[in-house]
Amino acid sequence: MNPPSVVILHRNDNVAVALDALAADGPIDVNGTPLRLAAAVPAGHKIATAPIARGERIVKCGQSIGIALRDIAAGEHVHVHNVGMPERHAHDDGPVGAASDAPPDRGDTFDGFVRPDGGVGTRNYIGVVASVNCSASVCHAIADAFRHDALDAFGHVDGVVAITHQSGCGMSATGDGVELLRRTLVGYARNPNFAGVLFVGLGCEVNQVRALAARLDASAPGTVRTLVIQDEGGVRETVARGVSIVRELLEAADGARRSAVPASRLTVGLQCGGSDGYSGMSANPALGAAVDLLVRNGGTAILSETPEIYGAEHLLIARAASRDVAERLRGRLQWWERYVADNGGEMNNNPSPGNIAGGITTILEKSLGAVSKGGRSTLRAVYDYAEPVRQPGLVFMDTPGYDPVSATGQIAGGANLVCFTTGRGSVFGSKPVPTVKIATTTGLYERMRSDMDFDSGGIVTGSLTVDDAGARLFRLMLDVASGLKTCSEENGIGEREFVPWLRGAIM
Repeated sequence: MNPPSVVILHRNDNVAVALDALAADGPIDVNGTPLRLAAAVPAGHKIATAPIARGERIVKCGQSIGIALRDIAAGEHVHVHNVGMPERHAHDDGPVGAASDAPPDRGDTFDGFVRPDGGVGTRNYIGVVASVNCSASVCHAIADAFRHDALDAFGHVDGVVAITHQSGCGMSATGDGVELLRRTLVGYARNPNFAGVLFVGLGCEVNQVRALAARLDASAPGTVRTLVIQDEGGVRETVARGVSIVRELLEAADGARRSAVPASRLTVGLQCGGSDGYSGMSANPALGAAVDLLVRNGGTAILSETPEIYGAEHLLIARAASRDVAERLRGRLQWWERYVADNGGEMNNNPSPGNIAGGITTILEKSLGAVSKGGRSTLRAVYDYAEPVRQPGLVFMDTPGYDPVSATGQIAGGANLVCFTTGRGSVFGSKPVPTVKIATTTGLYERMRSDMDFDSGGIVTGSLTVDDAGARLFRLMLDVASGLKTCSEENGIGEREFVPWLRGAIM
């Protein structure tokens, strides 16, 4: 028997997904009914399984992903040329709190670095953090002094990383912009993957280093240091002094050792980028299954990328732990609608050219896959960008869909591991936090073997169930949390990916 060339994901769907590239006029079998293709269909793209009238809903995974812009014949390619967004999206959210978490299972562990304040790191880094763009070059010069064999004397430290950005001055001293930047920088300094941090400022900027240091907990004296370039006498003097301070921080950090801790101490940021038509079939559901196992162990998973749940938020709202959680999520979506409109955009311009080439047609379709990263667990809380995450279980953080900005917010919120699904291929990394890259297909995994950590393509071919893939991925997450290096770490990726969400007036 020949393997199927298409798959229908839900009994109510009126489209099927091509498992391989299909030639024009080629016959395909759809649940025993032969269809002839009107044109060639790329892998991961959709095919109408029956005639679809103009204005009728396009249904995939049992959910509406758009409307037909014209009559579509059975066997026709269904994509951006004949599918559009409805005038407005609205859903009956159903009862709040409909999810029911599986019984707790607290047996899994990983080997992490237990910090004096009780936090647990999966890595052991020293950070050199810029308060303002003007000190960025100095921060990199200090960190660069500890490359390669310069770290040989500190065998239990993973490295020194510069955290720099393009803001910190030319902004109001009050308001949302500076507060968001400060919260993000302080959140990074608090992240348990940093054993110590050095803040470096210029001296005359709006975002003063002493104000940042004052916001940090005093539970670990000596782990937060500051330098001001103008006070030190200039660049060379500051770099020399900074290298000396970092060496002191390294000596202290080198005394840390890994020890077994429960999986409940794992906080995972969930990301997807370079999505394709398989993302919602394989990698995202596999990550969702792993998240459910993490939640059963008392751990925390942070779902984010607010514009990329647009149109599928009803699936999360129905699983909200309370009406307050549901209303907070609705409120963030409404804010985004206004924000995008005020800037002359529309929510459906989110699918990127790569997403479209991979078979994703509308933001509604993309959002279905994105939401599936959260598994089936109850949504316990909704957080603002870079806000400290305190609630265990599945939570949501409001972030843009742009991966570096979103992951930056999650790490500032306390994520000590990031899991990143991709269908087109991403090379993202996020020091000081390891990033696990999850490929949607075996073809991508093999083509970018030095960048992909996990192959979920067996779900597409039928050789692997979603639950089995989730169990394997969860085990990999624990191994990485225990020190196993990811591909992005082996490749040295993650030094320049700190990208805070910049809001507010630039003056």
